[in-house]
Amino acid sequence: MARYIEIHPVDPQPRLVTSVVERLRNGDVAAIPTDSGYALVCTLGNKEGLERIRTLRHVSDKHHFTMLCHNFAQLGQFVIVDNADFRLAKSLTPGPYTFILKGTKEVPRRTLNPKKHTVGVRIPDHKITQAIVGEMGEPLLASSLILPGHEEPMTDGWEVNDELGNFVDIVVEGPCGTDGPTTVLNLVKRKISREGAGSTAGIEL
Repeated sequence: MARYIEIHPVDPQPRLVTSVVERLRNGDVAAIPTDSGYALVCTLGNKEGLERIRTLRHVSDKHHFTMLCHNFAQLGQFVIVDNADFRLAKSLTPGPYTFILKGTKEVPRRTLNPKKHTVGVRIPDHKITQAIVGEMGEPLLASSLILPGHEEPMTDGWEVNDELGNFVDIVVEGPCGTDGPTTVLNLVKRKISREGAGSTAGIEL
C-alpha cells in the first residue's frame, strides 16, 4: 500500500515535504495535488517510474509528459523559448497552464515526444506542489491523474488512495483545483491543444 501523507495546504511542513522528496529520489512514484487536480509524478531520470505512469494512464510513448517546475530558472534549462513566448508564459504563471515547447539536451530523450522532441512544462499555483518541487531542486516529471475511460483528473486524496494505493508508492493528501486539467498551449504548433482550467480569453498564438 502507498504511504498516505497529509501536508498542510498553506504552510507545508518541511519534515513531510523532505520525506516525500527523499522517497521520490529513491525511485518512488507519487500522486500529488496540484492546481488542476491530482498528478502522478516521478523524478526526471526515473525510467521505471515513467513506464509505471504510462501503464497507469494507459498512454503510449507519444504522450506528452509535463515537467512541473518551481520557477522560470528551472523552466529555462529544459526548453527552448523565445522572448515572446517567455512573456506569454510569465503572464499566465503560476497557474493551470501547460506549455508545449522544444526540449533542450538536458531533457532525457525518453520523456520527449519521439517525433517532435517536445515536452510540456508548467509552473503550478499550489503551495504543496511548489514546496515539493522547490525541495527537489529540479523539475518533476508529471502526468495528470486521469484514469482510463475518464476525462477529468482525480481531485480527492482519499479516493486516489482507495483506487491506486496498490499501484503508487505515495499519496499526498491536500486540496487541489477542481476545474479540470490544465489548459495546454502548444507553442510549437501555435495552437490551443486543450481548453481546461486556465482561461484562454485574450490569448493569441
